Amino acid sequence: MLDNVRAQGFNSIRIPVTWSNHHGAAPNYTIDAAWLNRVREVVGWALADGFYVVLNIHHDSWQWINTMPTDRAGVLNRYNALWTQIAAAFKDSSPKLTFESVNEPQFTGSSGDAQNATLLNELNTSFHRIVRQSGGNNATRLLVLPTLHTSAEQARVDELVSTFNTLNDPNLIATVHFYGYWPFSVNVAGGTRFDATVQQDLTDQFDRVYNAFVTRNIPVIIGEYGLLGFDRHTGTIEQGEKLKFFEFLGHYARSRKLTTQLWDNGQHLDRTSFVWKDPELFAQIKSSWTTRSGTASSDQVYVPRTGSITAKSLTLNLNGTTFQGLRQGTTDLVNGTDYTVSGSTLTLTALALTRLVGSRAYGVNANLQARFSTGVPWRISIITYDPPVLSNATGTTAAFTLPAQFRGDQLATMEAKYADGSNAGPHNWTSYKEFDVTFAPDYAGNTIALKPEFFAEVNDGQRVTLTFHFWSGTKLTYYVTKSGSSVTGTVS
Repeated sequence: MLDNVRAQGFNSIRIPVTWSNHHGAAPNYTIDAAWLNRVREVVGWALADGFYVVLNIHHDSWQWINTMPTDRAGVLNRYNALWTQIAAAFKDSSPKLTFESVNEPQFTGSSGDAQNATLLNELNTSFHRIVRQSGGNNATRLLVLPTLHTSAEQARVDELVSTFNTLNDPNLIATVHFYGYWPFSVNVAGGTRFDATVQQDLTDQFDRVYNAFVTRNIPVIIGEYGLLGFDRHTGTIEQGEKLKFFEFLGHYARSRKLTTQLWDNGQHLDRTSFVWKDPELFAQIKSSWTTRSGTASSDQVYVPRTGSITAKSLTLNLNGTTFQGLRQGTTDLVNGTDYTVSGSTLTLTALALTRLVGSRAYGVNANLQARFSTGVPWRISIITYDPPVLSNATGTTAAFTLPAQFRGDQLATMEAKYADGSNAGPHNWTSYKEFDVTFAPDYAGNTIALKPEFFAEVNDGQRVTLTFHFWSGTKLTYYVTKSGSSVTGTVS
């Protein structure tokens, strides 16, 4: 697996290690020999492959380190004992091995920000002291220190800057994590698009760590990045919007001299076949390491199944590139006949769309590639659809699905409101519910599931109006009423 990851072009790898269940009791907390040898083996393989390697204390952060506010001495003794052993085991390893003090540090039951900062500073400085005093290559080894929660909020960054100032060590690296603007990252509150708000959130966070550290020649690692929705389903965020997010993230991280490490729980690179489950996503990520790619306002053009076909327009996001044409497979489309470009507006002609949809079967009839002077092409899917059709249904709060003939369309989001206009269901500060947590489309099964998590926060006996928003622009209304554990759904 390491060989294959290296062959994909990755230069560094973070190896998260959980030590909690692999060491003995106090006061020595002796690490299990077999476990330590296995960690050594994997680190050795990674170094042999030429990676820079980050080794850390990972899930322990919320398994026991988080109890530090009420068990300061106990946590510190255990933490110090582990790092003393880890430092000794790896003191002669290549300088390309780096140590990270703790993953996503967090504290339960603290008195607030001031105590959190004090405790994290104590962990980071204790870690620093132990490693530096252990000798060998550890005397100058690069050490990675996180902010609280690995957050890039200004206050958290300032706290870590204070620690760096005190340590005054040129071989330190700062780290934060980045999963994007939360409504977009999980698709809630109508966060379906990579819009100006999502982009501003990214630039603000990257700018903060750039200004605090990089301008002072302190490296920064984005030790994890991705989208939180990926932890459940990689389809939580629409493909084109997802691609725009990763294109911009790679570009802006590079412009701010930040190293990025993609978080993969197995949803991206298959761990046995070593094939990317979404090759289009990885192509965009890899391209962003060195250049920009052009994108567009959408990767979908919807054409109705019946009636006349009209021209359709998209807005090109050139991102510093120049547009070079449209291609279907190996065939170039003809400028002026198949499409026109006016400024940043790309228009597909009715003539071209008529040819591309063919017999107008539901779904994707053709894929085009918008080509730019640099980067990867932007796929544009030509889709035939009719407005979806929903049907009445009965079920329970534990299992409710409504029949849905999608007819080529795709679901973007769902709103839920009571008759008085107030918001229904979880996150009741917004009418737009969380994709794949409260509702989930099943395109193969022709259903939309409303999940137990949704009904758990719906008032009994109150009719809820659901508005389903589809990517074609279609909106459909549906009604559900919960009565005890029974649910009735109707189209009227």
